Amino acid sequence: MANKGAPVITPWEVKGDIDYDGLMERFGTEPITPGLLERIRGHTGRLHYMLRRGVFYSHRDLDVILDHHELGGRFVLYTGRGPAGTVHLGHLVPWTFTRHLQEAFGSKLFFQFTDDERMLIRDDVNEEVSGHWVLENALDVMALGFDPENTEFIVNTRHASELYPLALKIARGITCSAMKAVFGFGDDASLGKMFFPTMQAAPCFLASERAGEPVPCLVPAGIDQAPYWRITRDVARKLGYPKPAQVHGRMLPGLTGDAKMSSSQPVTAIYTTDVPELVERKIAEAETGAHPARCPMYQYRYMLLTDDDEAHELYVDCLGGGIDCRECKSRLAETVNKFLGQHRRRRRLIRGGVEKMLE
Repeated sequence: MANKGAPVITPWEVKGDIDYDGLMERFGTEPITPGLLERIRGHTGRLHYMLRRGVFYSHRDLDVILDHHELGGRFVLYTGRGPAGTVHLGHLVPWTFTRHLQEAFGSKLFFQFTDDERMLIRDDVNEEVSGHWVLENALDVMALGFDPENTEFIVNTRHASELYPLALKIARGITCSAMKAVFGFGDDASLGKMFFPTMQAAPCFLASERAGEPVPCLVPAGIDQAPYWRITRDVARKLGYPKPAQVHGRMLPGLTGDAKMSSSQPVTAIYTTDVPELVERKIAEAETGAHPARCPMYQYRYMLLTDDDEAHELYVDCLGGGIDCRECKSRLAETVNKFLGQHRRRRRLIRGGVEKMLE
């Protein structure tokens, strides 16, 4: 397996073996308990498969969001994407869960495209290319079934006139020492790199600012993104806004066993644009593990299969030798290609509507 060396877990890089329980302690989050799951079930009916299986497993103030909802209050959802290339299956995991939350609770979604991130964090910017990827990525988002009437795209450079005043308020309340402690920035970090998290934080308070009253915000994302919301929560009360709540998910591994599927390693990722033959080849050449819990192939099926019986049967067959790795890979390729074929058809059908959403 590829997960070797000291683990690195930041919002911009994930590598090494991930201790998900350890990350809860490190980031100061709480487990999603059986009692909390029962409360969610009371509002949504059957639990989403990502909750049933513990794909989304950690939170901050999810109970507070439910309290607010049960009293008749509304809350907004917020998640996003750095539009720097083609979407892969790992990106779809938190978005799929977010779509479920929107449908179950009728919440508005702010989806942020951080097109400034490439320049400030990764020293790479091309406005024309970035605009292309905003549209292409937005198509992948909406093809998952989000309600266009209840979804708003925020593109940082296009909506700076609304985001920047909020970012300024946030920036005034956060010290450089806090940024260094939370994100691990060194003395060589640029001012832009330190300022960017305030733009990422701004949508958490956008609904409150527009309404002129507190509107809670729930952020579904991978747990590697938790540092952003840690500093956001620290400054929220100072500014008179509700602390943003979060639900944190596990990350889809790369095909070679890497801790997280990454666009920086194209051969380890399956993209929404990959043709069937390429998907089959990537999966055929992928790593496997001696146990389902350590096998990327099983983790893919575990995070993507909605049928619990099928997922359990695969686990039993894998442990008992009822299925070999070659057959498992063949089935996975079939499942992925079926999904991608349907996904691409939906993208084509909604293109005009998504273009209007971005006008």
